[in-house]
Parts: sequence; C-alpha cells; structure tokens
Amino acid sequence: MAIRAVFFDFGGVIMRTEYQAPRQKLAERFNMDYEEIDRAVFNSESAFRASLGEITEDEHWANVLKRLKQPTSEAQSFRDQFFGGDIIDRELVEYIRSLRGSVHTGLISNAWSGLRDFLAKEKLLDLFDSIVISAEVGAVKPSAKIYQLALEQAKVKAGEAVFVDDFPENVAACQKVGMTGILFNDPQKSLDRLYRVLKPK
Repeated sequence: MAIRAVFFDFGGVIMRTEYQAPRQKLAERFNMDYEEIDRAVFNSESAFRASLGEITEDEHWANVLKRLKQPTSEAQSFRDQFFGGDIIDRELVEYIRSLRGSVHTGLISNAWSGLRDFLAKEKLLDLFDSIVISAEVGAVKPSAKIYQLALEQAKVKAGEAVFVDDFPENVAACQKVGMTGILFNDPQKSLDRLYRVLKPK
C-alpha cells in the first residue's frame, strides 16, 4: 500500500533539548538534579492533566512553581530557562516542508494548550496539513484514540501512514493500529529510514 501520509511528533523530534546546561543550572538553583526538575515539569499529575486538556498550560506552570515555592510571577523566566537549551531542527523543518503536496503531512503531539500558539509564533503551522494536539483532543499517546483521530483527519488508512516519534512505546502503539512506525533516535539515521519507506518500490 502506498504511503499517503507522514506524521511527526514535535518535542524530541522537531524540537529537541540539544543543550542541557540551562536546565541543569535551573535544577541546581532548586537543589535538584536534572532528572528531578525534568520530572517536575513533564511527569507530574499536573503535567498529565495539562496533556489531556483538563487544565491549561498556565495552570500547569503555576502548579510547578507552587511545588517549588516560587511566585507565579516567575513563570515566564522559569519557562525560558527550562527550555533554554531546546532547538528547532531547521533542516528537518525544511524536509517536512518539501514533503507537502506529495504526501499529507501531520503532527501528533502529547502537548499542553500552548503548543498551537507556539507553532504559530515560530511560523511552523504551515508545515502540516493536520495537527493533533493531545490537550485539544483529550487523548494522549500511546492511546490508540489519538492515532485514529489523526488518520481520520488525514482521510487515510493506517496502512497508508507513517509516524515518526522518539519514544519506543509510541512507535509500538502506532504499529498496533496498523501504521508504519519510525523511532527517532538519530536525526540522519531516522530520516534515512523515512526515505526508504517513502521511496516508490
């Protein structure tokens, strides 16, 4: 079956933490290690609720700061430092842009309510024919529901779609619904795998 749609994850694929120093410095400021501050932001109950859209991104950051005994007024500077080492992969962005027109390009992201505005600010909305953000649809990867919603939006069958993600469990879950999964663990190797999948037989 020919591939008609390629879906990408955002965090960890298109935008990645390439420099640990800003987050490490922030952790040290609160007498935490890197993994602890990472967990506080991404793996708390508050983060999960924000990913499901049960609370807003701003409410989640307020919860993080409350846990760290910091005033909510510090939210923006805390966020800026926490994400200070995150880089958007512009080469990958251009590659995705080059796919537009030949295949449906989509985003499937476990993300909070602010992602769509961030994509607009970074001029990345036009990369995608469809965008599925967990906070907007109330379902998170690796739930089958989020992949099925993406396939419905793209009007393609699972066997006609590829998904690129940096978590093995999310790749395994997309494969369970019948999509082709590519684990993003090295930018060049992962793109080489995608080229091979998209190359006409």
